[in-house]
Amino acid sequence: MQTLYPDIKPWQRHHIAVEPPHILYVDESGNPEGIPVLFIHGGPGGGCSGGDRSFFDPELYRIIIFDQRGSGRSTPHAALESNSTDKLVADIEVIREKLGIERWVIFGGSWGSTLGLVYAETWPERVLAMILRGIFLCRPQDLHWFYQDGASHVFPDYWQDFIDQIPENERGNLMAAYYRQLTGDNEIQQMAAAKAWSIWEGRCATLRPNPDVVESFADPHRALSLSRIEAHYFVNKAFLDDNQIIRNADRLAGIPGVIVHGRYDMVCPLDNAFALHQVWPDAELQIIRDAGHSSREPGIVDALVKATDMIAKKLLHKTDATA
Repeated sequence: MQTLYPDIKPWQRHHIAVEPPHILYVDESGNPEGIPVLFIHGGPGGGCSGGDRSFFDPELYRIIIFDQRGSGRSTPHAALESNSTDKLVADIEVIREKLGIERWVIFGGSWGSTLGLVYAETWPERVLAMILRGIFLCRPQDLHWFYQDGASHVFPDYWQDFIDQIPENERGNLMAAYYRQLTGDNEIQQMAAAKAWSIWEGRCATLRPNPDVVESFADPHRALSLSRIEAHYFVNKAFLDDNQIIRNADRLAGIPGVIVHGRYDMVCPLDNAFALHQVWPDAELQIIRDAGHSSREPGIVDALVKATDMIAKKLLHKTDATA
């Protein structure tokens, strides 16, 4: 089993102003002359952590991570103003141009796979390859599964804690009910809703219970941005047309990819990845038999690190062959 590369520190940090009031946190690590790779975090609203750099061989990759609008170390925190999918795609292009990168590898999981796919379908000529985990197509049925009726049947005990936050007469549309609390003026209610929303996701993210994952989701700073921004996106159907990613998949033609998905992913069920693979034949689908949704599960880590190593080897071989 492959494990993560050692944690490393960035050699460059940036604060990039985009559309007001947003300022994005971006950092670079690894080899300045290596293959550029962009790590796209989940949520939306989840933010990056230092360990996210560890999926990549630091001798081979120039590793770029960034916190999306309102997330992590980007400011203002948990802001919903001017925060939509098309604006995040535009931000990625701003980062690419700012860093002087012509083409790069896209790496993303969960919502990071969503945003990575939309970016690649918008700017396919900028993408060398893609490594995606826990595919999230953001279709209405995907949102309904996790926030209304689906995962609730697998985790009825966790679900009860999730719905306890919402009055019974508002439970017919839980995303809308949560959105009202998360954007309301009652700060105590807002934080209670943020933690309930985020903990529900953290509890369902792993095949086996993992207190460390749940604790990270319960962190107040992360919970507030994750819950507010997710609810904002999801009540707006992620600012995507119905089944947009699948309908536009012809734009991925020629882009090599690896899709890694846990068979027992209860946050983003496997049919997301299966549907994507059917319309993106240039990608290899790897179904991890003993994993759920989290990027830190051993089988997922093994597949992702092997994928980044393999993509680097192929790209470097291609470069040597054309030199």
